[in-house]
Amino acid sequence: MDIYAVELTGAAFRRLCGGNQQEEDQETCVEIAPIPGLPDAFALRDSKNPAAGTLRFSRDELDGFAAAVGTL
Repeated sequence: MDIYAVELTGAAFRRLCGGNQQEEDQETCVEIAPIPGLPDAFALRDSKNPAAGTLRFSRDELDGFAAAVGTL
């Protein structure tokens, strides 16, 4: 199934932050939510501009990304 074809109405986004934690207006944050009706699929968006759209990932893709970022 195309995870970009699924409507995100009712998706429960939660905010994840890191980076410039001393200056709230420059805080680096994203919002992530499970994609409704799709197990192990997630939508990610910019917390400062949520209307800009989402990127969508499977759990395996997110796990691979997190593992790669952790090695930087």
